[in-house]
Amino acid sequence: MTKRFIFLLLALAGFLLAVAPCAQAQAVVADPKVVTNELHELVTKINTSLQAGQKTEAEQADHLKEFDALLAKYKGATNDEVAEVAFMKAALYLQVFKNLDKGEELLKQIQRDFPNSPPGKNAGEILAKIEENKAADVVQAGLVPGSAFPNFDVKDLDDKPLSVAGYKGKVVMIDFWATWCGPCVGEVPNVAAAYKKYHDKGFEIIGISLDRDGDKDKVLSFTKDHAMPWHQYYDGLFWQNKLAVKYGINSIPSTFLLDREGKIIARDVRGPALEPAVAKALGLD
Repeated sequence: MTKRFIFLLLALAGFLLAVAPCAQAQAVVADPKVVTNELHELVTKINTSLQAGQKTEAEQADHLKEFDALLAKYKGATNDEVAEVAFMKAALYLQVFKNLDKGEELLKQIQRDFPNSPPGKNAGEILAKIEENKAADVVQAGLVPGSAFPNFDVKDLDDKPLSVAGYKGKVVMIDFWATWCGPCVGEVPNVAAAYKKYHDKGFEIIGISLDRDGDKDKVLSFTKDHAMPWHQYYDGLFWQNKLAVKYGINSIPSTFLLDREGKIIARDVRGPALEPAVAKALGLD
């Protein structure tokens, strides 16, 4: 299951707010209804082209020119509806073109030009998320076979210390999962079978649950019912789970198989391939 980012959702939320305009007392104010209607027409055209598969910057060039024309038309106007035009353009770069650098540039411009508007206030949150994702991408790029898995030091569901370093000398699988994730639940029998077969020979598992706030009892009950006695980390933060963010996890199930020195042997080994991989890591093949 893939993580959903907040960029376009925030932009769309702002656009919906603009449908019921309430212009502030500012030096220059464009007609809220006119701006809203113009933006709505442009967004409708963009959505139609996206549905037709036109998702590159080059294919959206004409629509980007329309954004620029609107912003030039209302240059100097600082009411919320004009800020929404700029924000939707930024959302297009972030969510559709995946151009974070350009998206960041546009968001910073919105902060400067429309600091008191909802888009201007939301821009800071999105910029922080972009930096967080960039940092996570750097971490992800380093999580390759042969590299050491970066240590963490947390408390498990029983409030006991839990860290990768604490398992040195063991073969360990780090398992990012959740009870709400169908593929994760489907993989549980394979994981439990591998643990049962090889635990006494030096195999350990660290579960990292991305379950939501308030689901601690659900996680405890699930792990008990499905014979999952290994340590679990849970903080109730869903996709903002502390360790998921630290390691740039944006889809689950996501696993890392580590050797006795804490180095990554393989990623996302599952199904019938799991037991042979664990046996090989333990030197039992």
